[in-house]
Amino acid sequence: MVRRYLPLNPLRAFEAAARHLSFTRAAIELNVTHAAVSQQVRALEEQLGCVLFTRVSRGLVLTHEGEGLLPVLNEAFDRIADTL
Repeated sequence: MVRRYLPLNPLRAFEAAARHLSFTRAAIELNVTHAAVSQQVRALEEQLGCVLFTRVSRGLVLTHEGEGLLPVLNEAFDRIADTL
């Protein structure tokens, strides 16, 4: 089985956007532009082959796929932080 590695920046952008339900607030936290967060999330969605957010006028709503990815990603980031 070939392991697929995803770049860290799109995963970080997704996690921050999911936590804040906002690309703007995620961008502020990550010290990047709104467009950079949006682009990173879109790239992640393309790599995974699914939509992670529904974009609404007041921000973001996690899709079923996004809701499934978030706890897995949080656990992975927690394990990395605990290791360091």
